[in-house]
Amino acid sequence: MADTSTKKEPSRETEGQVSDAVSGNWVDRFAPVATRPYLRLSRADRPIGTWLLLLPCWMSLALAILSDGRASPSDLWVAIGCALGAFLMRGAGCTWNDITDREIDAQVARTRSRPLPSGQVSTKQAAVWMALQTAVSAAILLTFNTNAILLGLASLIPVAIYPFAKRFTWWPQVFLGLAFNWGALLAWTAHTGTLSAPAVVLYIAGITWTLFYDTIYAHQDVEDDALIGVKSTARLFGDNSPQWLQGFLMATIMLFGLAVLMVTIDRSPASMAVALLGPMAMGWHMQWQLRQLDTDDASVLVRLFRSNRDAGLIPLLFFAGAFFL
Repeated sequence: MADTSTKKEPSRETEGQVSDAVSGNWVDRFAPVATRPYLRLSRADRPIGTWLLLLPCWMSLALAILSDGRASPSDLWVAIGCALGAFLMRGAGCTWNDITDREIDAQVARTRSRPLPSGQVSTKQAAVWMALQTAVSAAILLTFNTNAILLGLASLIPVAIYPFAKRFTWWPQVFLGLAFNWGALLAWTAHTGTLSAPAVVLYIAGITWTLFYDTIYAHQDVEDDALIGVKSTARLFGDNSPQWLQGFLMATIMLFGLAVLMVTIDRSPASMAVALLGPMAMGWHMQWQLRQLDTDDASVLVRLFRSNRDAGLIPLLFFAGAFFL
């Protein structure tokens, strides 16, 4: 007897969609079908990672401008160049991560729909796509000063190491922080020409911030990670995660506040006070995240992780105000 049942076929919009992509994202809705697997490799359907790579750049550039009191048209290009570079290098880094993790991703419920484990692209195609993104990023980097260029090249080291970190340490989030916050060093140097202590302090603050938000994110995969032997701070901390997250929150805000003090020490008291409200307001947002935390609810974990875009944008508003005081 013939099977007369009907089976719903995936639409053009949802075919090949990654499970944790933003619903209705522009890649699945508007990008040409042939480009979608590559854009998904770059996480263009999940823009939060680009924001988290970009925000340390903009924070550092803002602090550098506050430090010397000078803003020029070249700073606009630094801001734009960092935005373009964050999108491209985040894409290249994610492609590299997926190449190295393709066998692990195939065993994890959240990641098995990614382009490589699902067969949307081959490893060779992914490698070519990674090289292309890196080349365009390099072209942008070459428009900066020499010291910034050298720092940009050095950033490839933590980017290359990060995907392997979860195989040999319980603290892979530290390696992610080293890579994701490199822009704090680069943007400062792109503005001033040299690397200075406030940028280094901001860089360390960014690493503790990364430990905060990526531990939240990693709680989605603790069961799968335990089965396949992948390490993370979420697995390491377990039920003690809220206490650890509180510690990372405090370290982030104290270090961030110290960086602000270092750059505003010679400015007016009003300028210093307004600038310091930036990390304080960011800390309030992070504390709100802790109050909402439920490590057993994946939807809450993703929502809180994505909310760190707003947490990082908040200080920029106060830095803009402080510049004019």
